[in-house]
Amino acid sequence: MVDAVWKKMIDAAKACQNPKKISPFIEAGGVSAAILTESGNIYTGVCIDTACSLGMCAERSAVAAMITHGESRISRLVCIMGNGTVGMPCGACQELMMQLGESSGNIQILKDLETGSFITLKELIPNWWGSNRFL
Repeated sequence: MVDAVWKKMIDAAKACQNPKKISPFIEAGGVSAAILTESGNIYTGVCIDTACSLGMCAERSAVAAMITHGESRISRLVCIMGNGTVGMPCGACQELMMQLGESSGNIQILKDLETGSFITLKELIPNWWGSNRFL
């Protein structure tokens, strides 16, 4: 079962998930994400899908909100898919999060809503190319 912090993050992600067609070229809000920073703040974001592939994933949208508010250290991430299940961040989102800092490999990513099990970012990218740059 998910703990109270995961529950709060899930609720925040679901609250901002609002699928809509913006124009004939853009749809948004089908997937949402919430990140918890090391200081305890939650930031959310939604996916923005475009006809020309210039959109962004929900996770990167949440990271942008976090950085806009002066933070850069993530401790947890949850991604809510359009069908209400949890999803994993794509490679581009994983890469962005890894580049945020030396401890980014410890980011916990929720992988099961019922059991509360998670995986760490370093488990998804065990041999990340940039690790030695933090030394």
